[in-house]
Amino acid sequence: MFRGRESRDAEEQPFWQQMGWQLSAAFVAVAVIGGGTVVALGAGTGDAAPAAAGPAGATVRIDAAPGSRPEGCATDDSSQSTPVRPPGDVTWSQLNGAPVPLSASAGPTMTSGPIQWCFAHTPMGAVMAANVIPRQMSGDSWAAVVDQQVVDGPGRDIFVAMRSSVPDSPVKYGGGLLAGFMLLAYSPEIATVRVLIRSAQVQAATDYTVAWSGGDWKISALASGDLHTPISPVSGLDGFIMWKV
Repeated sequence: MFRGRESRDAEEQPFWQQMGWQLSAAFVAVAVIGGGTVVALGAGTGDAAPAAAGPAGATVRIDAAPGSRPEGCATDDSSQSTPVRPPGDVTWSQLNGAPVPLSASAGPTMTSGPIQWCFAHTPMGAVMAANVIPRQMSGDSWAAVVDQQVVDGPGRDIFVAMRSSVPDSPVKYGGGLLAGFMLLAYSPEIATVRVLIRSAQVQAATDYTVAWSGGDWKISALASGDLHTPISPVSGLDGFIMWKV
């Protein structure tokens, strides 16, 4: 976890004011990487693409019976190969002030109110979920996102308790990039995705775990309530697949 000079007094501050919480919970989808600069965990791009198509209802229940998908969600899940490049149909769209990748083949293919969902049950679908779902936590509809796209359990309960203590406020994004990804582990039930973040000062990475639950990929919170592992500097790009922007 990156810690500035101010962090020496962190223990004397309420947890929601500590940068460690702000990073680990990912509630604003930003990271402090180098020199105290706040940058978006997004990606630089030109014209933003339209959001993924789907029903625009205010609520959705991502909760299907085992072996089935939620109503309206259908994807081609035939490709179970480890990705070696991003999907050729990736476009970029603004989500809560930060650009995120969307793919007609890997997902998300549905939009219901504030929730973008329906990811392919494939390795690339897991990657897309790890890149898209956390970006939804910075908006004022974060509770609906957590309810539908974070796996139920003690970790999620802790995240909700901490996130509820933080007022929703606009986030000013800088020049950070969602630069690439690495699939560390995959099975049809659970996957671990390393997300590469890049700014003008430094590049760093953090890991998300996604689980197949209710017929879609969802974030699996850590026991601590964090949604991802500590952010660490990265010196090389070996093993990373870079987004094309």
